[in-house]
Amino acid sequence: MGSAVTHAPALDGRADPEPRHGPVKAPRPAGPKQRRRRENLAGYLFMSPWIAGFLLLTAGPMVASLYFAFTDYNLFDAPRWIGLDNFSEMFGDPRWRHSVRITLWYVVVGTPIKLIAALGVALLLAQKRRGQAFYRAAFYAPSLIGASVSIAIVWKAIFSDDAVVDRTQQFFGIDAGGWTGDPELIIYSLVALTVWQFGAPMVIFLAGLKQVPRELYEAADVDGAGKLRQFWNITLPMISPVLFFNVLLETIHSFQIFSSAYIVGGGAGGNACGPADGTMVYTCYLYVQGFENSRMGLASAMAWMLLVAVALVTAVLFWSQRRWVHYEEGGR
Repeated sequence: MGSAVTHAPALDGRADPEPRHGPVKAPRPAGPKQRRRRENLAGYLFMSPWIAGFLLLTAGPMVASLYFAFTDYNLFDAPRWIGLDNFSEMFGDPRWRHSVRITLWYVVVGTPIKLIAALGVALLLAQKRRGQAFYRAAFYAPSLIGASVSIAIVWKAIFSDDAVVDRTQQFFGIDAGGWTGDPELIIYSLVALTVWQFGAPMVIFLAGLKQVPRELYEAADVDGAGKLRQFWNITLPMISPVLFFNVLLETIHSFQIFSSAYIVGGGAGGNACGPADGTMVYTCYLYVQGFENSRMGLASAMAWMLLVAVALVTAVLFWSQRRWVHYEEGGR
């Protein structure tokens, strides 16, 4: 007898039977939390170079300088904790007080003149005229190169004895000599240099002037308002947010002036900040204490005092904007 062969039952077109471990499940789509987590991870990866640079080059040195501000540190020996001695010495230093006065004078005088020049040129360039793009580029160019050391050297040469400015004064019968050699006049050369760099705020003013509706000027013309009244009652209120931004930015920049004051004043040596400390702005004296006198602890204390002063001025400007800055929705 042959052995019986058992055949599997025919499926008759039916689907294959399910495997013993059950049906295969499709992968579940990622939920909102998972997608958000992946997007955040990708964002942090793209930001990681900036975060590393901020921690290593900004936050780290700031924390270190805060510690050095309470120490006696000369860059060569280990810092020695002395508490508030650096601050008490700083407040009692007549040269430090002189640097504060020079800096405040520079901020109060130089910043308004620079903004007035920027707004005046912006009003002229806002009108349609031939060669408008060329004039805008020409007026903006000094802002790109004005902060360089080479321009400061040229500026010092222009205002030195028997140079362009001195000869121009002599032509008009003014025998004042070169400004860079006069302790009373050298600071005015720095003001002239910062006013010459009005291109950046000028561009911002131009952007603000383009947003003023022309219908307001047309209505003012119908009412018989002159150009001065239109400027005071229409232009200034409408560009007040832009004006506030420029005032805030230029004020902070004025507190930070260093390279031009250091170069025009004379550079390294006993005449580092101008004759008779004529260009002894705050950052220049900070540099002298930190790198020429090797008193980095005192320089760190001065730097933190400057940070606090700029923060207070910024807070005052933000508080004052409620009185004179007008926004489109009518709020202040």
